[in-house]
Amino acid sequence: MNVREISELSAGERAAAFERDSGIEAARADAEGIVDSVREEGDAALERFAAEFDGVEIDAIEITDRAGRAVEAIDEEVRAAIETAAANIRAFHERQRPEDWRAEFDSRELGRRFRPLESAGVYAPGGTAAYPSSALMGVIPAKVAGVEHVAVATPPAEEIAPATLAAAEIAGADAVYQVGGAQAIGALAYGTETVRACDVVVGPGNRWVAAAKATVRGDVEIDFLAGPSEVLVLADGTADPDLVAAELLAQAEHDTRAAAAAVTDDRGLAEAIAAAVEQQVPDRERAGIIREALDGPASGIFRAETMAAAVEFTDRYAPEHLAIIAEDDETALDRIDSAGSAFLGPHSPVAAGDYASGPNHVLPTGGGARRVGGLSVETFLRSTTVQRLDRDALSELTETITTLAETEGLEAHAASVRRRFD
Repeated sequence: MNVREISELSAGERAAAFERDSGIEAARADAEGIVDSVREEGDAALERFAAEFDGVEIDAIEITDRAGRAVEAIDEEVRAAIETAAANIRAFHERQRPEDWRAEFDSRELGRRFRPLESAGVYAPGGTAAYPSSALMGVIPAKVAGVEHVAVATPPAEEIAPATLAAAEIAGADAVYQVGGAQAIGALAYGTETVRACDVVVGPGNRWVAAAKATVRGDVEIDFLAGPSEVLVLADGTADPDLVAAELLAQAEHDTRAAAAAVTDDRGLAEAIAAAVEQQVPDRERAGIIREALDGPASGIFRAETMAAAVEFTDRYAPEHLAIIAEDDETALDRIDSAGSAFLGPHSPVAAGDYASGPNHVLPTGGGARRVGGLSVETFLRSTTVQRLDRDALSELTETITTLAETEGLEAHAASVRRRFD
């Protein structure tokens, strides 16, 4: 990786860093066609796409029973890891549950109440790697929210990763389907003979999965449109370059289109990070994927003139994962508003959040952290406001209500208030 001076970046280079392309639009037409086929043909389309895209002739779309058996079949050490991660994720998300409330506002009784959605669909990716963690991160907050029916869809294979199936079971999934890609999103959104339609569809995936979520959005709720994984490490001269390099490689191994960046005001550290990256890459099993990701336009080691400029760059980058390895990490974090999840200090690797520390790893990418947060219990809730006015309270507001109603030309609104005093 090369060290790039922030002050010397061209407008195009800044755009590549700050406006990271998820690839959704390029996949949109294909995804729409797949979703339409699922809506029209149901299970038959899912079986055909499994053979076409996954090279698998599936014997059954629903495999909930296999998930139950997988818990006993997996290695005891793997099961213990999944159970520990699940407990931590559940504990964190239970703190997110909002409480219903009522309060008096000048004799008006007002409040808000929360109710879970009835059903949720969780996509757990497959493909080049198995992601049991995604099953945990999607199912557990839905169950904590009180969703009655939570389904997991994961791509079919000659042998679906037992750890993913076991994770779905341990997390509390009510149904598991072997269906992947855009077709899985279409099935969860609209239903088939086997797959139950859901109120919300969540979870990470490739560009076709994201494009399919864009297609069904509006007919069902989704979490957000996410692209390849991202990390930005904000570091000062106290940081260990080997740790910074390890963070970059960890996220780069996800995908050739992942973004892995570091920013610092220390020129010596920047050069040391670059050297550490070159030293560590050959030792990684997915070295080819890592190298291609590190060569991407949004990846790199960026050098700022001051730490304040490095912080400003970080906030503008709005990374999915933000690691801060600096002497005064709390002050730096206080000045950053846009990040999916923040990891403070040298002993808080992003991998902790990916798997087991508790916060959700389904996070906005491509600068989405400027607008939205990650997956949470609130994703699976709907709220209702509650109002009770007595005669005196309404009387005090009558002139305000009727004046505004008549200003908007809605005479019947005003009449509905006056009638209560006729």
